[in-house]
Amino acid sequence: MKVALAQLASPDDETAPHRLERVRQLLRELSTDVDLIVAPELWRVGYNHFDDYRGGAETLDGPTVQVMAAIARERNCHVHLGSIVERADGDKLRNTAVLIGPNGRIIHHYSKIHVFGYASREVELLQPGDRIRTAPTPFGTVAATTCYDLRFPGLWTELVDADAELVIVPAAWPAKRLAHWRLLTSARAVDNQVFVIACNATGTHNGVELAGHSRIVDPWGEVIAEADDSESITIAEIDPSVVGRTRAEFPVLADRLDDYSFLNRREVLS
Repeated sequence: MKVALAQLASPDDETAPHRLERVRQLLRELSTDVDLIVAPELWRVGYNHFDDYRGGAETLDGPTVQVMAAIARERNCHVHLGSIVERADGDKLRNTAVLIGPNGRIIHHYSKIHVFGYASREVELLQPGDRIRTAPTPFGTVAATTCYDLRFPGLWTELVDADAELVIVPAAWPAKRLAHWRLLTSARAVDNQVFVIACNATGTHNGVELAGHSRIVDPWGEVIAEADDSESITIAEIDPSVVGRTRAEFPVLADRLDDYSFLNRREVLS
């Protein structure tokens, strides 16, 4: 399958409607046929544009989903639109990632569980999600996490237990922690024997420089593709059957215990 990582910028002086139209044209004019397009976290509003969250919030049938659904139908491919500020359950806002099938219908959505609080207002403005989902696709069982979720391996264990084989990660990861981005995307691929398809934002939001370097890592930890730090579309071909072969050849997941609580945590060695 071919994957297109649409590494997008969200300039401070660009309006959300203009950005949505610009991205629509960018994806419509993509010259290569692909099976999956992936965009970053909260690119339409711009992750660090916190004052715009409430005004830019939308539902799962709002303008971003509608535009990306049209792209999916036109290109006959899956589109992971990254994430939106979702208006859900009355006045609550969530950071929700959405995968759309070639028929233009939503086949998977996930609200970010670990909202970020370090030098960020996300934890103040957004409600955390409370469930995980997986979805069958022609290229394997797909799940999603979002950005900060990379730091929590327990969540990923739950995804693998739900049969995830490819995990899509939209992000707005800062440039100053680029080393962590590379480390964690590789680690999550290896310790869960999954493909990690991670699309990061680029440019500067509200004075914060984003890292870019969107990447695809296979279950052995091999980096199949990695972008630089510019706005760009990176296309790579992957073989989803590598997941099953890796798990059969090196069955580390079968050796993992379901419960480690029996271990003695109180023993202190002198």
